[in-house]
Order: sequence, then structure tokens, then C-alpha cells
Amino acid sequence: MNAGPATGRPSTKERIVTAGAELFRRQGYTGTGLKQIVAAADAPFGSVYHFFPGGKEQLGAEVVRTSGAAYGRLFTAAMEAAPDPVTGVRDFFAGAARTLVETGYADACPIATLALEVASTNEPLRQATAEVFTGWITLGTAAFAAAGIGERPARELTIALLAALEGAFVLARALRSTEPLEAAGESVAARASALLGSPDAGRG
Repeated sequence: MNAGPATGRPSTKERIVTAGAELFRRQGYTGTGLKQIVAAADAPFGSVYHFFPGGKEQLGAEVVRTSGAAYGRLFTAAMEAAPDPVTGVRDFFAGAARTLVETGYADACPIATLALEVASTNEPLRQATAEVFTGWITLGTAAFAAAGIGERPARELTIALLAALEGAFVLARALRSTEPLEAAGESVAARASALLGSPDAGRG
């Protein structure tokens, strides 16, 4: 059922997870059906239950964890490529804004989309989203602490970054404007700069 290694094509399971992530991100969890997912994945319907015996709920949890890891890598890449954490924060928000524009404001964060829907109705999925958010907080805390910010303020900065990012996604999609992401990015960058005790480098 999986693609052979010589084909270069993602496996059936990978295609299902990727399709699920895109559809959940665009339509939400409750607004997306398994038939839509397998059609988008170009996979037989039975393959969903082959890989995910728990059905849509198990697939949703896998999408959350896979997408969460991918978004974590984006943050790490932005921070490692930047000359300093303040620039890294700005670059991270700028990248999120570019993605929204390139996708017609359809692709934001799938974790937040699911969390809003399932936090009070589906405990396994709530736990999966909580696991991802906790991982992001740990990742960001370590990155900012390594730059010279104390662990407690580094954790608080990371939580502020995530809250600003997710809130900005909501406003940006509704307004069809990147202004919320730009404003949120500058706010978090200014806080990072203040914690580092350095001038706000990079501002014109």
C-alpha cells in the first residue's frame, strides 16, 4: 500500500496525513470528511482505517503531531538563519505573512484551528494539541535562553510569541491583510530586544 522507494512519491500514509493537514487547516476538523481526505490524497478509502484504525480522531491526532513538528522546524530554521533573536522573530512572522498571502489567506496554523474546535469536546485531540503547544514552548524557551535571556522570561516571551502569532492569524484571515502579523511580529521583537538589553537593531 506504500509507494516503493524508487518512485520518489510519498507513501499512502504520508499523503493521507498531508491531505488531512491541509484540509483541517482550511476547513476545520468538523468541516472535513474522510472521503475528502482520501480523495485529496489519491488513496483508497480503506487505507484510512488500515493506517488509522481509530478513524478520523486518530488521523486528527497524527496530523496535529506531524504538523506541530513541521512548524517547530520552521521556527528553528528562522532563528538559526538570523543574525540575532530579534531579527529571527521578525523573519518568522514575515514568513507566516508570506505564506498567508501565497495561499489566499487559507493556510494558517492547523494546530490552533483544531484546538479551538476540540478543546472542550474531544479530549484525545485536546491532549494532542496541548502536547504540540508544550513542545513549541519548550523549543522557544531553549532558543531564547541560549541567546542570553533568563529561562523564566524566555518561557514568557515564547508564550507571548505564540499567543500573538495565533491571534494575528485570526485577524489576518478575517481582514485579508498581513497587517496583524506585521504588528504582532514587531511587538514580540520589541519585547525580545528589551529582554536582551540591546538596541532594536534592524529597524529603519
